[in-house]
Amino acid sequence: MTTPRDALSINTLRFLAVDMVQKANSGHPGLPMGAAPMAYTLWDRYLSFDPEHPKWPDRDRFILSAGHGCALLYALLHLGGYDLPMSELEDFRQWGSRTPGHPEYGLTSGVEATTGPLGQGISNAVGMAIAEASLAAHYNRPGHEIVDHHTYTICSDGDLMEGVSGEAASLAGHLGLGKLIALYDDNRISIEGSTDLAFTEDVVARFAAYGWHVQRVQDGTDVEAIASAIDAAREATDRPSLIAVRTHIGYGSPNKQDTASAHGEPLGADEVRLTKGHLGWPLEPAFHVPDEVRERFGVAASRGAQMRAAWHERFEAYRQAFPAEGAEFERRMRGRLPEGWEADLPVFRAENGAMATREAGGKVMNAIAARVPELMGGSADLSPSTKTVLKDYEGFAADNHAGRNLHFGVREHAMGSVVNGMAYHGGFVPYGSTFLTFSDYMRPPIRIAALSHLHAIHVFTHDSIGLGEDGPTHQPVEHLAVLRAIPNVLVVRPADANETAGAWRIALTETGRPTLLALSRQKLPVLDPAEYPGVTEGVARGAYVLADADGGQPHAALLATGSEVQLALTVREKLAHEGIHVRVVSMPCIELFAEQPESYRESVVPPGVPVVAVEAGVTLGWTTYLGGGVAAVGLDRFGASAPGEVAMAKLGFTVEAVAGRVRRAVDDAGPVMW
Repeated sequence: MTTPRDALSINTLRFLAVDMVQKANSGHPGLPMGAAPMAYTLWDRYLSFDPEHPKWPDRDRFILSAGHGCALLYALLHLGGYDLPMSELEDFRQWGSRTPGHPEYGLTSGVEATTGPLGQGISNAVGMAIAEASLAAHYNRPGHEIVDHHTYTICSDGDLMEGVSGEAASLAGHLGLGKLIALYDDNRISIEGSTDLAFTEDVVARFAAYGWHVQRVQDGTDVEAIASAIDAAREATDRPSLIAVRTHIGYGSPNKQDTASAHGEPLGADEVRLTKGHLGWPLEPAFHVPDEVRERFGVAASRGAQMRAAWHERFEAYRQAFPAEGAEFERRMRGRLPEGWEADLPVFRAENGAMATREAGGKVMNAIAARVPELMGGSADLSPSTKTVLKDYEGFAADNHAGRNLHFGVREHAMGSVVNGMAYHGGFVPYGSTFLTFSDYMRPPIRIAALSHLHAIHVFTHDSIGLGEDGPTHQPVEHLAVLRAIPNVLVVRPADANETAGAWRIALTETGRPTLLALSRQKLPVLDPAEYPGVTEGVARGAYVLADADGGQPHAALLATGSEVQLALTVREKLAHEGIHVRVVSMPCIELFAEQPESYRESVVPPGVPVVAVEAGVTLGWTTYLGGGVAAVGLDRFGASAPGEVAMAKLGFTVEAVAGRVRRAVDDAGPVMW
């Protein structure tokens, strides 16, 4: 059932992984040893890939969700002809190598997703399958199919224990994602020992209940059985497929097969020798690759190159027949926004009345949706509250893959990971939305999006204690500080409708990092550009002078974000009557302001001027960005259930309280010498 030629290739994968881990004296050899047959079968017979053109749009996507087994992926990429020479395998897990301890998107050619935190990869695969189905529905025409590829993932027991994978799998079954195929490495071992310690459910039955096509392969070394299962999965076009493959962790190791020690530590020199001897592999040299195996993988790569060339011919014919659609598809896959996408961005006027920034955000999204067809996403069952529905478009569903509104259900964990998957796939500017307090559920995918430099957007509404009666469980306090602490993330908290439009401009154009919008539930006065000319362009620089001090140089600078900007403006007026002249700085994005030239930052917050920052959240972090001289008015406790204005007042966000803090800052600074 497995030919000697197949066995030779499989053992090459196994022992490249074993040698990588042994040389590094660090890593996870067990999964590659057990899962090598299924990975080999997939790459040898099915996967469409071209190492010379690793980003061609209609390639199959392969995600090793069990990222701890990355030595297997690196062996596949090396043998498959990607830009990953043997020297990189020999430098596994070393400084500066392209073979890090878990796969990193953008670092290693052929790695389709950053995996490691278990459950993320299979959930990313759901997003990739959504992306493929959506693009196919929008662009394919009779006789002109330019989007027709599969998404494959190898997942582990640990992936399927994590709740995020259950949320994503449930959504995938509901949406009928027939080109998603998951190979489950059912080795029944986790770090602490047998999975029976904590995991005795019937995984196959669970996935069947999700609406997946399910199969079992009892012998994970049987290439033909694995191939037959993949064939059947590919024929089940109306639903995603799970193939549970019974494998043995550390396969072939006389003393470590089926043990927890094979999971996360090198076999050891003695056990490596025993294992190579047991499987008939030469003891020397390490990193041995038979010529026949290189030729075998070269055939698979050549097949992929032919498929890519055929696809390009189809795409050229498509462009001739449908020039507008062809140009749009190509633009989207290159990650470029259309010319004039900003043309319909609204400008809000004070006479139109106060408006919650969540409401303004909805208006902005709908204004740009027609010009930016790649904008696609939804909410975790909260779109009536987050205002993120694209009103002129249908929902994406099992019977309508052309819809642009995604209904994630109450699945924040999966939503973040699915959004990442769509961003990895390409062709989309994906977004998710929920309340800011529930960003706690989404920190893992947000962190991975930042690490992977993904163009992903999350709209978080109900951004402060100002949301009111729902109480402290729903009132975010520490969340802005927590999200700002993640490197390579932009957190934008606009003060009004016009700043919200500016925030969306940032979100659309910042392609190398995720953007998180924090929007208000309560209505806020509009900062009319006629009165506040800086509001139109200032958001892009992170902070700007909204209202300067009367009568010359300021005695103090009052910095604020979001709804507290209006409070700062009122404080400025009050103190002006006392002869204390205050500059109000709106600071919607601390990270962007920190990136500005020092000259600009000092023009906004002059050196030597007392600074008071006001934000309805924890004070942690303000001195990090603005220096030790900042006095922060914040909330280093949880909120309370009460009408929003009452909660704000009772918890110290009043004109008098903030004015008093400014007075003390001015007094402490002493006379200002200009």
